[in-house]
Amino acid sequence: RVVKVLIWGAGAIGGTIGAYLVRAGHDVTFVDLVEEHVDAIRANGLHITGPVDDFGVKASAFTPRELHGRWNLVVLCTKAQHTAHAARQLAPHLHEDGYVVSAQNGLNELVLADALGAERVMGCFVNFGGDYLSPGTILYGGRGAVVLGELDGQDTPRLRALHELFLTFDDAAITTGNIFGYLWSKLAYGALLFATALTNDSIADALSLSEYRATYIALAREVLRVAVTTGIQPEAFDGFDPAAFMPSASDEQASKSMDDMVAFNRKSAKTHSGIWRDLAVRKRPTEVVQEESILTAGQACGVPTPIIARLVSLVRDLESGRRSLGRENLDALRDAMGRAATAEQPA
Repeated sequence: RVVKVLIWGAGAIGGTIGAYLVRAGHDVTFVDLVEEHVDAIRANGLHITGPVDDFGVKASAFTPRELHGRWNLVVLCTKAQHTAHAARQLAPHLHEDGYVVSAQNGLNELVLADALGAERVMGCFVNFGGDYLSPGTILYGGRGAVVLGELDGQDTPRLRALHELFLTFDDAAITTGNIFGYLWSKLAYGALLFATALTNDSIADALSLSEYRATYIALAREVLRVAVTTGIQPEAFDGFDPAAFMPSASDEQASKSMDDMVAFNRKSAKTHSGIWRDLAVRKRPTEVVQEESILTAGQACGVPTPIIARLVSLVRDLESGRRSLGRENLDALRDAMGRAATAEQPA
């Protein structure tokens, strides 16, 4: 059965998923803000390159102001900070009984639920490696977890249909009754990626630096403390084991998970995070709003988040040019970890 799909955001995530759906014979329309990217897709198609696959597809592509029509299925793949604006733009293109799948980083399902209604939103977790290389060309650098789920955890016909569709992208895609467990685990892992992006080191090289190992572990523990306090049961994926960062877990368990994450990232042709690319290559704001959502959640449930707060301030400094990329930023994060540990000591 041919499925009609609107991919909103044709970059690393949307471009990769959408190209596979086109190749499988589905009716895919791409929307993107970057006019050069849209023009390139129109003229020469969308090209996926890298160690996983190498192919091109012909597809329809538009900027938001050019788009006409309505869809039952919209896959939203924008940066987290653009979610609310994208929701307003895509709403007129969504059928009354249609829904949006948030294939993004962060808790954007909650933003979409506020804007469109929870019943019109599906949760999605992706961890594959992709990069926007140039107009019309996307790097698919390495496979990673792909998980789909209803926000209320129910097993529904539309979830099963969506899963069948996504299997044409990745035959290891799964469904879950705990999508927020995956999203919060990705927030913890994402905090580690933000930390690696403070430097020019690759993800694997930065995570393997022994002098910052305790800082990384403390960062993940802080995020997951907020998650568990808010009633979330975090889920494991691609070497990230949330159980290893719980209060009852040992430093050795946490270090083992760190080693597993290094090994996972060594296998990918995507050496640096999209966060680093935003800072170092594309010179644009990052998705640090993801980390700011942790601060908000921590404040609401009474869990201090001083290390995340310092991470956010360091990223904002890098965005504004007040700092430069380098390991001295990890030193500043390690100092924040030390101050947090001191503050926790009984008087």
